[in-house]
Amino acid sequence: MTESPLIIKSKEFALTVIKVCKELRNVKCESALINQFLRSGTSIGANITEAECGFSEKDFLFKMQIAYKECSETLYWLELLYKTNYLTQEQFNSIKVDCEDIKYLLTSI
Repeated sequence: MTESPLIIKSKEFALTVIKVCKELRNVKCESALINQFLRSGTSIGANITEAECGFSEKDFLFKMQIAYKECSETLYWLELLYKTNYLTQEQFNSIKVDCEDIKYLLTSI
């Protein structure tokens, strides 16, 4: 069984978030910012994966809605990291585009 493009994209995004958080720890970023960004950024894919195994259409949609909310939260933390100069413009733009792509895909479901 092959994974859906949304699961693949969200897993790749989570891996990017994890790598960025490792870098942020090295530059002594506020741990609260790192933890929130890490939690929301990895939660997107976890909820999408959970939705794929939903017991009903209602369960599926509920988990997808949570994933959508996690995308929104991740964008918030991402913006804070950028505006506090922990992320470069290039890092910010790259991650933001990926997150917005996932959010768009979730909207289309």
